[in-house]
Amino acid sequence: MTITYFLDYLNLEKKYSKHTIIAYKNDLNSFQEFCNEEYQNQEISSVNYSQIRRWIVSLVELGISNRTINRKVSSLKSFYKFLQKTNQIQANPLINHQPLKVAKTVQVPFSEKEILEILKTNDEDDFESVRNKLIVELFYATGIRRSELINIKITDINFDNETVKVLGKRNKERYIPLLKIVQNNIQKYLNYRLKINTKEPYLFVTLKGKKVYDTLVYRIINNYFSKVSTKVKKSPHIIRHTFATHLLNEGADLNAVKELLGHSSLASTQIYTHSSLGKLKEIYNQAHPRSQKN
Repeated sequence: MTITYFLDYLNLEKKYSKHTIIAYKNDLNSFQEFCNEEYQNQEISSVNYSQIRRWIVSLVELGISNRTINRKVSSLKSFYKFLQKTNQIQANPLINHQPLKVAKTVQVPFSEKEILEILKTNDEDDFESVRNKLIVELFYATGIRRSELINIKITDINFDNETVKVLGKRNKERYIPLLKIVQNNIQKYLNYRLKINTKEPYLFVTLKGKKVYDTLVYRIINNYFSKVSTKVKKSPHIIRHTFATHLLNEGADLNAVKELLGHSSLASTQIYTHSSLGKLKEIYNQAHPRSQKN
């Protein structure tokens, strides 16, 4: 019954989706079934950490991924927090539990060929086509985040200094250089934008004159790259990843890339060096005296 009370509490909180509550229910029932088999129907509200640890080991032995196991344990931890809050237990047995390590998934950047294939396509000469192509180009030319692109104002473009000002995380401003070809395409887009009835200060707007939004930008990127790439993920973030990878492949300084991306620490930027490892191996094999050159 304790699990039922917990699920009722989640429903009353109205902060959790139906899908999330079902996941909680399945995770808790799964552990209760384990307790029924291993500990003679012991209630999960009265188990200790070593018993929970045995459940985790059994999940590993079943070949369940560490990510899924961590989610199940997180459900259990939330359950114990509820029991503590309602004075049904004194201490949370999972208070000192460390999640299992989850391997970071390697995000595969787009190739230069894929990017150039999109940028060279001849689209219709209308407002939406010009805007959409510019969105792709600006992502690749600057490495900015989706939220940063959406919030660029016309006044953030400085043609004299050839830069764009973006507002990053924690309201941190940074200035990113603009290639001449990108400046020309911004000017072309602005000429089309003049015909749109809008008072929005933002650079990118819809045909109805409203500020562009997250799903629209994602859809634009996905539609373009679906034509040239078979990669599973086709998103603005992958273009950001591509921007950093291509710069590093061409010998750009890691600290410079860090500044362009708006990262607060070098550790955040270093994840992109993994994608450049293939290029590094190629240079190494060509340059090292002991390499087996053909």
